Amino acid sequence: MLTQGQPYTQSMSTVKISTSAPSTILIGEHPLMKKIDAIVRQVAGTDTTVLITGESGTGKELVARALHGSSRRQELPLVPVNCAAIPEELLESELFGHVRGAFTGAHTARAGMFQLADGGTLFLDEVGDMPLVLQAKLLRVLQDQLVRPVGSDRTQRLDVRVIAATNKQLERAVEKGVFREDLFYRLQVIPIHLPPLRARRSDIPLLLQHFLEKMNRKYGRTMELNPEALVHLWEYDWPGNIRELENIVERLVVLSETSTINVEHLPSSVRAFISEKKIPTPTLDGNELNLQKAVELFENRLIDEALRRTNGNRSAAAQILGVKRTTLLSKLRRKRPVDETFPSLEASDFFPLASTPEFDETHRLGAPGQQTQRAPLASTPEFDETRRYYTKG
Repeated sequence: MLTQGQPYTQSMSTVKISTSAPSTILIGEHPLMKKIDAIVRQVAGTDTTVLITGESGTGKELVARALHGSSRRQELPLVPVNCAAIPEELLESELFGHVRGAFTGAHTARAGMFQLADGGTLFLDEVGDMPLVLQAKLLRVLQDQLVRPVGSDRTQRLDVRVIAATNKQLERAVEKGVFREDLFYRLQVIPIHLPPLRARRSDIPLLLQHFLEKMNRKYGRTMELNPEALVHLWEYDWPGNIRELENIVERLVVLSETSTINVEHLPSSVRAFISEKKIPTPTLDGNELNLQKAVELFENRLIDEALRRTNGNRSAAAQILGVKRTTLLSKLRRKRPVDETFPSLEASDFFPLASTPEFDETHRLGAPGQQTQRAPLASTPEFDETRRYYTKG
């Protein structure tokens, strides 16, 4: 690992990850994460440029590390550069290096991040904050793989794979004229968008378990999470995404004086958020601590919420829960009473869906001899799929 220089200088390290890294680094069973995992596996072995987008804290650098760790470059450096953390007047020198006497204070020649990443991968984090002047120079380097240090009249040929990331919407930045359109398309050869944690709630229990085990090992604790506390954490919207979740888990492990994390131990921001939503959460009767019952309550709670959000559309509910539709149907048969809110399950529920779920307009089955009628499309565009139901003759 290189030693840190000036306060603005990034520390760099060689990252070595096995070929199985994507399956262990990208934690989650939600369909969106499985799709991202498949893209990472497919793209990792190439040298193509990748643009990773998503809110802060969604794990963009983890995806970059997974791409590098499964590539032919994994034995060479992965050099991260935070474009927003380096002063504008020093960024060019940091990226491309400089020769002796290039500017005041340049007493010796110095290699830039591109030269240090030669043969490996350069990770340009927060690339949306790069000044327009440097965007033009970056575009030239990406096209020609040639770097000219500041103050030099000679270019250097390099072999560097570039992975960029940003939490900004670069399309809007292009429209506003603060980001070059040609650079945008040059970076976005392979786009990977990471969803916010609130869009993949079914992964929250997995992430909580992962970070709880990690912090238990780090601090020599044996902490456990109360089921009701788990419900609160699942309901929370996590504006800071995975980074916020990890930090909260570490705080709970460090500060808790008991072996069980209860609702009262959660940060006030989480408890206040749940209180404002005014959604009742499952509770255990008296002093009962039956894990199976708590899990059933929690599971039914999630199913209730998913069906409420999708107006009873079971296929859409299964999608946001991150389970197969047949799995959801099985749970509904086994655990949920039949009521008037959601129609009872009939044979038509088990007919296969169309191959394109986004436009899966199903048909209403009539009585024998009646003409089949087309059901109207759902009004929710995110899940434009009508539910099937069977009308007895």
